[in-house]
Amino acid sequence: MITREIAYFEKPGPQNTDDTIRFAVKRAKELEIKYVVVASVSGETGVKAARAFKGTGVKVVVVGHHVGFSKPGARELQEPYIKELQALGAVIVEQTHALSGVERSISRRLGGVSRVEAIAEALRTLVSVGAKVAVECSIMAADGGQVPVDGSTEIIAMGGTYPGADTACVILPAHANNFFDMQIREFIAIPRKKTKE
Repeated sequence: MITREIAYFEKPGPQNTDDTIRFAVKRAKELEIKYVVVASVSGETGVKAARAFKGTGVKVVVVGHHVGFSKPGARELQEPYIKELQALGAVIVEQTHALSGVERSISRRLGGVSRVEAIAEALRTLVSVGAKVAVECSIMAADGGQVPVDGSTEIIAMGGTYPGADTACVILPAHANNFFDMQIREFIAIPRKKTKE
């Protein structure tokens, strides 16, 4: 039997970011995890994570929205954060979102919902928005070749209820084409309430 501490935040949101990162650093040290994936739209949360993990030997992978997420051709990661992330040795991934992608385009045009979007909604509502984001970013980091997918290497993934981070978990990553090989092995931090009020 294994017992672990889990931090439960009363409400989701950016006010939990610093604590989520702190708990993730602590857990990474305990488990000797060498890869951390963190969702970051502007780059601010990514910079906070990269600073916190500086000097630990942990590879920080910052996953942003894909270019064109908000409007065609627009990149949401901000240049000052990009420069600092690069200076801190973090890796940036911006690619098609694993739990929406082309299927979102079909739903918007033709209506209905896809199976992939149903998975995303189940994670979002049953677990937390941050858990959905952490799972999605783990897939994107794996598909971008930035974390190992070998069936044994665990990573820590962080996501949140935009902006910031309020969920951190230990994940056995998988590629999008083998989604059901992924395992959420531990929650480190998670909000008790699932929606902002």
